[in-house]
Amino acid sequence: MSGPGFNLTGYLARAARALVETSATTTGQYANLTRAQVRDFERGHIDLTDGQKTALIHALEQLGAVFIADGEHPGAGDGAGVRLKFTTEKVRRIETWEDEGGPAYDDDV
Repeated sequence: MSGPGFNLTGYLARAARALVETSATTTGQYANLTRAQVRDFERGHIDLTDGQKTALIHALEQLGAVFIADGEHPGAGDGAGVRLKFTTEKVRRIETWEDEGGPAYDDDV
């Protein structure tokens, strides 16, 4: 998970969005940004404020991305990165669980 010193770049944002297979429009809606802001940041045409970058990180994390800070995993290579939160198999299992038994309700347990 990205910490407070994590520096989101346009390249990482674009890679995360590609990994979670979402549009710039959807990502922007989650982050309270416009489609143009997301695309322009990814292309390096604009810089976002720290608050906007934080919102974009949280949006992409909600959509299934996990950001890796520079040096967070020694021995696995240097540099910041991004990966998927769940493996394909886990996603399949979650989708199966969500479709079983009708709508989910809060338990009183």
